[in-house]
Amino acid sequence: MTISNAEFADAQTLRFARTQRFQDFLFYRLTQLFALSVLLTLLGIIASLVINAYPALSKFGPSFFTTIEWDINNDEFGGLIAIYGTVITSTIALCIAVPLSFGIAVFLTEICPKPLRRSFGTAIEILAAVPSIIYGMFGLFIFAPLFAQYIQPLLAGTLGKIPGLGVLFSGAFNGIGILCAGLILAMMILPFIASVMRDVFEIVPPVLKESAYGIGCTTWEVVKNIVLPYTKTGVIGGVMLGLGRALGETMAVTFVIGNAHKLTPSLFAPGNSIASTLANEFGEAELGLHYSSLFALALALFAITFIVLALAKGMLLRMENKQGSKT
Repeated sequence: MTISNAEFADAQTLRFARTQRFQDFLFYRLTQLFALSVLLTLLGIIASLVINAYPALSKFGPSFFTTIEWDINNDEFGGLIAIYGTVITSTIALCIAVPLSFGIAVFLTEICPKPLRRSFGTAIEILAAVPSIIYGMFGLFIFAPLFAQYIQPLLAGTLGKIPGLGVLFSGAFNGIGILCAGLILAMMILPFIASVMRDVFEIVPPVLKESAYGIGCTTWEVVKNIVLPYTKTGVIGGVMLGLGRALGETMAVTFVIGNAHKLTPSLFAPGNSIASTLANEFGEAELGLHYSSLFALALALFAITFIVLALAKGMLLRMENKQGSKT
């Protein structure tokens, strides 16, 4: 029995289709496994934090996050000082880094001469690659002395004279402290945010910007009305990337924050953060309330990060809904 050329071709096509379906099925299951592995890893981290933090949370309850006591000898622990230091230093870093990063990104994409763009962009990327311990050493040995000698007296003599605001800029000029840690964090996250903003600004279709310039828009109007609306998701993503590093930064903050378990409104005073507390005490913590309290602090850091990301996602959804209602 002979097989015609048409039947042979049909058999080949069927065999090829079956092979493709098997490959698609295998690829689908493989990528699904990768996605599930990330989810399982996240669930494992959460479970580990909750289990190890449970003894401290069961003893101190919700008051653990609202009390300032941290007495290792008497097994009395509260996480407010570390939480306060983490939030304040990260807020200071964002307030400084975001406007500067935005200015850098706009300059590199809209104003900078083309021959210099590559050089400046490479310099920003090199700053992003510098290890955090280098920033910490720079902050402790170079920046902190200069900060104490020049910047702190200036801030105390100007902003420190404003009623109500002056308490933030009072105290001894010792260089290290919450404000110094916030400034070092700003230096660290600035290249990350600037690099992301630059990259997303560059994907804006040139025809949109050229059309805006063609009708007489200024550079600022093009950035505000064309570039930012087109890239808002990427811009917020870059800011969240920088905030994530600021919240979890350990070594640089440990060098310059002062590592003092005390709560004061002055930004000049030494303080503590969750990451620096874990770095300083986790290696020597014995099993018990101290060990469990450190895990409770780690759980608090995880919760802060999750809340921040959720708020950012909600803001993006509101912006998209608002834009959709306008159109």
